[in-house]
Amino acid sequence: MLTNHAKIMQFFSVVKGVTGRKKLQKMIYILQSCGLPFEEKYQFHFYGPYSEELSLRMEELCNLGFITEQKEEKSSYFQYRYEMTKDGEKFLHQFSKDMPQLEEKANMIIEYSSRFLELVATMLFFRDLPRDEVIKKVHTVKPKQKYTEKEFQEAWELITKLHA
Repeated sequence: MLTNHAKIMQFFSVVKGVTGRKKLQKMIYILQSCGLPFEEKYQFHFYGPYSEELSLRMEELCNLGFITEQKEEKSSYFQYRYEMTKDGEKFLHQFSKDMPQLEEKANMIIEYSSRFLELVATMLFFRDLPRDEVIKKVHTVKPKQKYTEKEFQEAWELITKLHA
């Protein structure tokens, strides 16, 4: 019944913590695009792919006491940091861990900024288009981000490594 919750918990057992709701959304989307069995449905939203299901699962995991959500004040805004609790670790032990590539792939993306992960996730959202069309689409839907050619190149390299 809580299998999808357990997959999110398994993610947290690997990354230990994530700062930022946007970063969490993009990381799960990117991992899902690599074939990891996260089942959240995504739609395109203000900051790229977004899953209401993931937001609800995170809220439930926090309410159950399996994940902590700590509000951190930045210079002009608030960010949320998520970490697994001891109760969350106990909960996770009840489930089989069947995501062998999770650790490798999650560790490949955890250190990137949410801005860069937003670029990667957006590119993956339009992955059925030719590369030049993906770049045009990103510039169209994210004009304020002003992504550079270098950032696109770095994102393509990461996508290639993740899907190898």
